[in-house]
Amino acid sequence: MEKNQKIFWGWYIVGGAFLVMGMNYGSRYCFGVFLKPMAMEFGMSRSVISLAAAINMLVYSFCAIFVGRMLDRIAPRWIITTGALIAACGYIMTGFVKTPLGLYVSYGLMVGLGAAGMGVVACSSSVSKWFIKKRGLAVGIASMGISLGTVMLTPLAGYIAGTFNWRFGLMALSFIILMMGVFVSQTLMRKTNPEAYGLLPDGDKTTYSHQLPETKSVYSVSARTLFKDSRFWTLAICQGLAVMISMSVFVHQVAYATDMGIDKMAAAASLAAISFTGFIGQFLFGWMTDRIKDPKYVSFTGITFMLAGTTLMLNVQSVFNLYVCALVYGFGYGSLAPVLPLLIADRFGRHVLGSIYGLLTFFIGVGGAIGPVLGGFIYDRFGSYHYLWLINIFVLSCIAVAILTLKKGKQYV
Repeated sequence: MEKNQKIFWGWYIVGGAFLVMGMNYGSRYCFGVFLKPMAMEFGMSRSVISLAAAINMLVYSFCAIFVGRMLDRIAPRWIITTGALIAACGYIMTGFVKTPLGLYVSYGLMVGLGAAGMGVVACSSSVSKWFIKKRGLAVGIASMGISLGTVMLTPLAGYIAGTFNWRFGLMALSFIILMMGVFVSQTLMRKTNPEAYGLLPDGDKTTYSHQLPETKSVYSVSARTLFKDSRFWTLAICQGLAVMISMSVFVHQVAYATDMGIDKMAAAASLAAISFTGFIGQFLFGWMTDRIKDPKYVSFTGITFMLAGTTLMLNVQSVFNLYVCALVYGFGYGSLAPVLPLLIADRFGRHVLGSIYGLLTFFIGVGGAIGPVLGGFIYDRFGSYHYLWLINIFVLSCIAVAILTLKKGKQYV
């Protein structure tokens, strides 16, 4: 790419990240559509089936550590291409499983491993390295792919599962992942960071007064150093709990709605409703971080909306009530993906973003793994999801308070 190219390459990275995250998370969030049919076919409890989603999150989060470190060294296209190939194989295998063990290996292990290569660590970190002044907007736009993918794929998966069966739905997802993942990564995600190509962040022609001199291409910070930093643990705990809640919603909301007598297609569409306002939220919250001095206040606002939506979930009695809850909750949920990389870059520095994001994602994934299992356990124990929503309300209240304590501190570059 030439220096005088009219379109800054960072925007191609944004477009690629948008598409990759859309198909990756859209496919993974379809699991809730298949939960009840799987439980009925296997004759197993929902907690047993939900364990596959928990294993998926644990594998995803563990592998994210290595994805983050690789991303600080090589172009994202090879990481994403490898992830797409593995995930596609995992979805195909899941379509043929006959036992819960097979489900744990195919969806839990294989899809989780592949998803890590196409996740927010690879995509949002790549975007963040190309922007400083417009970072919030760029990451916000890229993160909108998560919601758009869910809006498009969850109703599609619900339709296929209802018309044919859940196995055929998973085969369709494998085809989407394979075709889109390889093509997008190889065409749009080819470059590492602007400095490696003689460019500046945001496509500027002159350096920023606050920009650090570019004396080396690889930056690192040790895990031991991060573990001594209270800011790291604040982010790890808050984001881990927030993802725990979001995963419990995505895996169990459809089953909860059908238990309340709501039609299966309408229930599946409620996930699309979450993603619809999440789509709006991801843009607005990203945009807000470029205009509000400290991104922690943007994060607090998002958590507050999630809290309001979860509170409304306690009294769902109709499709209208369900969609109101989903729309309010979804707008707040839209803050999670775009704000975290901005908090990391703001607190720790842009050049170590991949490594820190990857390590944080491990702890976040542990929380995400708890969510589906917790929801399944509560349903099996009490015969309803009422206590799950109460727990989520309490946890979100604690997160909202804790995120306001996040201090600035030093950067590691």
